[in-house]
Amino acid sequence: MKSKLTAVVLAAVVVAGTAATAIPASAAPAKAEPTRCHTADLKAGFATGEDAAPEMGQTENQTQAYIWFTNKSKRTCTLSGFAGVDMVGAQNTDGTWSLARSSEKPVKFTLEQGDTVDFSVTLLPVARSTPQKEKFVPATFLVTPPNETEHFTLKWPFGGQILKQDAATHPATYLNPVGPRG
Repeated sequence: MKSKLTAVVLAAVVVAGTAATAIPASAAPAKAEPTRCHTADLKAGFATGEDAAPEMGQTENQTQAYIWFTNKSKRTCTLSGFAGVDMVGAQNTDGTWSLARSSEKPVKFTLEQGDTVDFSVTLLPVARSTPQKEKFVPATFLVTPPNETEHFTLKWPFGGQILKQDAATHPATYLNPVGPRG
């Protein structure tokens, strides 16, 4: 009886051992790829350092303002595409201007906790003497991360005014995708 029980236990160990070694290494659980960042995972703001501030005092050329997203969550996530940006004006005649996108191709960025990525808004400043109906005076920016519906409300810190082209087919003020420009 003892030898029958030993034989059954040995057979079970051999079968279990064989079964365990029969699983190929490729079938082992893989680390999950990070999913996209959600608005709740991020914080946002304008880059305000001297080299990041747009040149709103000049009216000869386009300039850039930079908006950053930082992953404040405890997970790794990705951002890819264009943020949504609606500028809300300070003048009664300004209203809200939803910025058009550039033709640049987006790249996917992986953000670990604390990592930051930015994007630029290309602007065309105008002189203070420009007639009110031809200029847009930014007050706040409603910034929605790519593929999200909830936005951040950012106060415009730079002053100045922009040539109003909210109905133009190819406006001189527009968005670039998340990440550095190539």
